[in-house]
Amino acid sequence: MSNYSIQAIPENYKMTAFGVILEDYNDWAGNAAKTAAKKAEITENGKLAELLALADGQEYQINYVVNGKAWRGFGVMGAYDVEGAVVLDFLAGDYLVVPGTGADKDRLADEITGKVFGGLLQEITDYKYVGPGNSTFVKAAEDGKFYGEMWLRVKKVAG
Repeated sequence: MSNYSIQAIPENYKMTAFGVILEDYNDWAGNAAKTAAKKAEITENGKLAELLALADGQEYQINYVVNGKAWRGFGVMGAYDVEGAVVLDFLAGDYLVVPGTGADKDRLADEITGKVFGGLLQEITDYKYVGPGNSTFVKAAEDGKFYGEMWLRVKKVAG
């Protein structure tokens, strides 16, 4: 069984991000390219830096459902009025928290996401993922590697 915990978040919260709609959720290569292009765009034009400066400086990779379609973006905790960004609502409740470590900062969020959706959610039988979104952060660890966590809203399964 993989390492995870359940954390209770007592209040709704918001995240602000730049992202893209993923028209075909199963187009893994196309979605990765689209997401990478958006990240490059907001890095090069300074929009991500602007958003990080307004918040606490911690960047999140965010998956969400926007107008019934999968959406992926990059943003911060909190609600901010920045041109081109969207403010996403995250609900109070129980959250599955999945940690991970790695040597590559740019790959760790995707590695944790792959672990969660590639099997961990099926292993956990007493909670189910209810969304509408999830977020992952990565930060430097003391040993020169990186530490990250994915947070997903879940609901206890009756029984």
